[in-house]
Amino acid sequence: MPTSTTPRTFAPKVYPEQPFLLHGLEGISDAQIQEHLTLYAGYVKQVNLLNEELAALMGRGQSAVKSPEFMDLSRHLGFEYNGMRLHEHYFSNLCAGAEPKPSSGSGLATALAESFGSVDQWMAAFQAVGATRGVGWVALFQDPVTSWLTNHWITLHHDGVPVGFKPLLVMDVWEHAFVRDYKATERGKYIEAFFRNIDWKAVDRRLE
Repeated sequence: MPTSTTPRTFAPKVYPEQPFLLHGLEGISDAQIQEHLTLYAGYVKQVNLLNEELAALMGRGQSAVKSPEFMDLSRHLGFEYNGMRLHEHYFSNLCAGAEPKPSSGSGLATALAESFGSVDQWMAAFQAVGATRGVGWVALFQDPVTSWLTNHWITLHHDGVPVGFKPLLVMDVWEHAFVRDYKATERGKYIEAFFRNIDWKAVDRRLE
């Protein structure tokens, strides 16, 4: 029986905006977090809008190279989607009253020592990556093949993400993450504040 090649409409996936109740962080104000959450909400909105527009184009049979609009929206989706997901990891690895380091003997502390020599050496390396000139993200990833942990600089959300690796700790170093509390030239102070608010248990739970 021949199959129909007539395009059909479908309902695209709708992503909900995740709630993050972050108050009383040390060195990162509630006002800064609220402003940052508003920016995150914009990424969620854009992801849903792009998926809706792409579904409509496909339903009209315009999902082809000859459709510049379809190709442009498809490329842009990666930027918005990773912007959404990276922010969700960022907010969910923060908490008030955090411990200064992962607990000794935890799976995370053990994995960091195996991959970087010690927790302190990893922290120094991660913070050094965060001081890289330019805007972007720093993430601690786990390689699903070797279970090894590595630090990576991510530019523009989707440029620099290692394929298949699992994000364990995500730090936003775009200026919008700290300029309400610190000068643009004071990224180092923000990074120090970020490390005073890491939810190490949440990071440990992400570890395979």
